[in-house]
Parts: sequence; C-alpha cells; structure tokens
Amino acid sequence: MKSSKKTNRLARVKRHLRIRKKLIGTDQRPRVSVFRSNKNIYLQLIIDGEGKTLASESSSQMTEESKSININKSKEIGIKFGKKISKLGFKQVIFDRGGYLYHGNVAAIADGIRESGIEV
Repeated sequence: MKSSKKTNRLARVKRHLRIRKKLIGTDQRPRVSVFRSNKNIYLQLIIDGEGKTLASESSSQMTEESKSININKSKEIGIKFGKKISKLGFKQVIFDRGGYLYHGNVAAIADGIRESGIEV
C-alpha cells in the first residue's frame, strides 16, 4: 500500500474544515489555532468575526537550535502562549486542533495553555 503526501494533506485539510464549521472565535472567547510543520509548531489567537490575529507563538521563535519538537517543548510553548493570552485579558479560549489528532504535541500544547490559567 502506497501513501501519498497529497492524500494525507488533503485528508487533514478536510478534517480541519469540518472542525472549523463548528468553532468560531468571538470577542469574549477567541480561537487558538494550531499548525504543525515537520520542524515547528505555530499557534495563533484569532477573533473570527473581525478576522484579527491578536497573538502568535511558534517553536521557531525559541532560542534553542533543535531540529525536532517534542512534547516537553510543546508544553513550554503552550505555557508561554497562555501567558500572552492572559496578558491580553482573556480567561477562556476555543482550541482548534487544525485537523490533527488530539494526541502528543497537540495535547501538550493544550495542557500548557491550561497550566497558565486559561480555560480551554
């Protein structure tokens, strides 16, 4: 059995669109969007009604020169991003996993955000 990158990516995009039908970031409860590449993880805090990105964080902004991202680093990124969210005055967010499984790095990011005092 042969698996194609195009097929896997298309399946993730379809899952993400299916999820996005149900999740909408509002002024009181913005959406945290997750994107994973092979080397980095990117987070954005978005208000969908206005189309504004309020904050962002990525593993590429970290000072360490590492070629891969692990669960511990994902949790650190989540904690750091949670602190940014709380500085903006938000207590609750909607977590958009971006079509990825809620497992491993994605779950660690959500746990890190929760540890910083934000309700996910």
